[in-house]
Amino acid sequence: SATPAGCVAPGATVRVAAGTLRLWPSDWEAQGVVEAREVFVPAFSLDAFEVTEQRYAACVAAGACAALPLRGEPGVPVTGVTLGESARYCAFAGGSLPSRNQLAFAAAGPSSWRYPWGDTGAVCRRVAFGLRAGPCGWGATGPELAGSRPDGAAVHADGRVFDLAGNVAEWAAPDRPDDGMSGTHGGSWADEAASALRTWNRRLVPVSTRSPDLGFRCAYPP
Repeated sequence: SATPAGCVAPGATVRVAAGTLRLWPSDWEAQGVVEAREVFVPAFSLDAFEVTEQRYAACVAAGACAALPLRGEPGVPVTGVTLGESARYCAFAGGSLPSRNQLAFAAAGPSSWRYPWGDTGAVCRRVAFGLRAGPCGWGATGPELAGSRPDGAAVHADGRVFDLAGNVAEWAAPDRPDDGMSGTHGGSWADEAASALRTWNRRLVPVSTRSPDLGFRCAYPP
């Protein structure tokens, strides 16, 4: 279920059935950006919610994760984490960072949707974006509680995956571990353009990047 106001999202996972990810530059924003590809994605499980400060703090308390300057809000996604710190948390939790294909397929599904909920309607009731000074703006300085906008969840047979678009962008495992760069997916509360929320959207950033709108979730065996 979604996260009630003032509550912390549970550490639930959702099984994503195997299927074929089809991406192509069908939107004008994607021209020259999207690598057209069709790839089979084996079944996997994925965190239903972005990893929260509460979950990350448990890893720090266990001595498995680096301490970070948290916002002090247990139910919001942890941010300001590097790729390596995110990967260490996922290993602690028994998983790994999802690949870019896993994140894209969890969001787009076998229908290859533009957004996790379908092809149209990037509206504020579905997705937390432009919260600072954009379409849904109110001067925010950070993300919302994980799972606050359930109408925008990706629906799978095993359950719903929340915030695959918006709230915080999410690290994906790098294609080449020695490259020093990795992709982030999904757009965030700070993005003002709906194109950032597309299921194909991917931004390459240095693996040492720390940002108040960048977090992660973990993938697990099915």
